Amino acid sequence: MQIHHLNCGSVRQIEATYPGPAPAHAVNHCLLVETDSAGLVLIETGLGLDDVSDPSHTLGADWVEMAQPLLDEQETAIRQIARLGYDPGDVRHIIVTHLDVDHCGGLPDFPTAQVHVLAAELEAATSQAPSFRYRPAHWAHHPNWVTYPTGPGEDWFGFASLQPQGLPPQIRLVPLGGHTAGHAGVAVQDGDRWLLHCGDAYYYHRELGDDPQPHPLLDVVQTSSEVHHDLRLGIQARLRELLRRHGDQVSIFSAHDPWELHHYRHPGQPLVLQ
Repeated sequence: MQIHHLNCGSVRQIEATYPGPAPAHAVNHCLLVETDSAGLVLIETGLGLDDVSDPSHTLGADWVEMAQPLLDEQETAIRQIARLGYDPGDVRHIIVTHLDVDHCGGLPDFPTAQVHVLAAELEAATSQAPSFRYRPAHWAHHPNWVTYPTGPGEDWFGFASLQPQGLPPQIRLVPLGGHTAGHAGVAVQDGDRWLLHCGDAYYYHRELGDDPQPHPLLDVVQTSSEVHHDLRLGIQARLRELLRRHGDQVSIFSAHDPWELHHYRHPGQPLVLQ
């Protein structure tokens, strides 16, 4: 499988908490996975064409004021996939970690794709929308939802995991609760290693060090949007343990950290966790 790391929606500029990295716009880190048996698989969608053209309606004016998105059409997944030489119809599957506006805004751009999500997340989104985090414009086209329970699953490095329907075993759905009612990560095998897209289970790479250091601005966002504080912190502790025990087999990243995205696009440049 070939994996592309995409930024599908830059938002407000932030600074690192240590010398060296230049300030950067927070990102919406998505993956495009080329598979042999299931076509293209898009993990997260970021912001879509409708968000760029009518942000107040699809994203909500309050969210736009808070996030300060750049709203660049060329950053949408559909435009980036076209630049890679594919047709949008080649995207047969989409996996979303959750249904916050900045994670599913591109769903309408791929109306025929199957959309994989935890059942608890879809229930929360459809029952609470419209709200600050859930906007019904993103699923007004009636996506082909494929939902999964949050209960026990197959072991994946100590985490429960689920096999998304129609996808190869190299792609796993990994429940990571706390941020939303049905938040999950997505694991993708990349050669002899695994990548774990953690969504919003954490926001800043230095949260994963032995002396965790949240980002002062991003931490305001993650604490104000959590649905279960202790569960979220517990998941972060388990992710640190995952790196300590299996860092030679697993790499992880979150949805919005721009320095992580830069690292995965330029793997020779290390991240500073301490």
